Amino acid sequence: MTAAAPSAAAERAAIDVYTWPTPNGHKVHIMLEECGLPWRAHAIDIGAGDQFAPDFLAISPNNKIPAITDPQGPQGQPISLFESGAILLYLANKTGQFLPPQERDRWQVLQWLMFQMGSVGPMLGQAHHFRLYAPEKLPYAIDRYTQEARRIYGVIDRRLGESAFVGCDTYSIADIAIFPWLRSWQNQGVVLDEFPRLKAWFEAIDARPAVQRAVQTLADRRKPITDDKSREILFGKKQYQRR
Repeated sequence: MTAAAPSAAAERAAIDVYTWPTPNGHKVHIMLEECGLPWRAHAIDIGAGDQFAPDFLAISPNNKIPAITDPQGPQGQPISLFESGAILLYLANKTGQFLPPQERDRWQVLQWLMFQMGSVGPMLGQAHHFRLYAPEKLPYAIDRYTQEARRIYGVIDRRLGESAFVGCDTYSIADIAIFPWLRSWQNQGVVLDEFPRLKAWFEAIDARPAVQRAVQTLADRRKPITDDKSREILFGKKQYQRR
């Protein structure tokens, strides 16, 4: 059966997502798909330098993806947001989904969301950088961030021995935030079988239809970062220019 074309009203209500198929981008893609909100993706090719365009910097001053513009924000007025954690909280508040109303569970979810923002993303990002992208192989850095990746997986595995999901006993924005970062476990030097509870959790989330749809967002556009130009844009002096 062919899906019906979206109505004009749905088109007007669609959230614009400025993004790229990275873990932080996929957090927001997953949340939007899970919530059933209308949205459209606008590719910000970070290897080509799209993140430095003035129009994008106007909504994401830290030149990072993702960012969103919701035409039906608070009080019915448009709002733009950057930072994936803030976007998850905004969408949870907008829809009443994936952030539990019970105060105790809510704080549990929020602390694990902060764990993702402060530890999972930054540390696994460093593991990716030094294991895959750094122009010079630095054994100290590779060992440091590989070991930190394994430690973080262990923290999550222990948590899943206490709770059905990372934040609480129901699926939440904490799981949505963490999951995309663990999709590259091989690149982080991790053996998933060493963390059986995490592996079972990961496979259950990976099988969710909304997640499967979300991680296909712009998947055909992303290419391995192998050329010097992309490396310079992402990791060189261009990143640090004042704008």
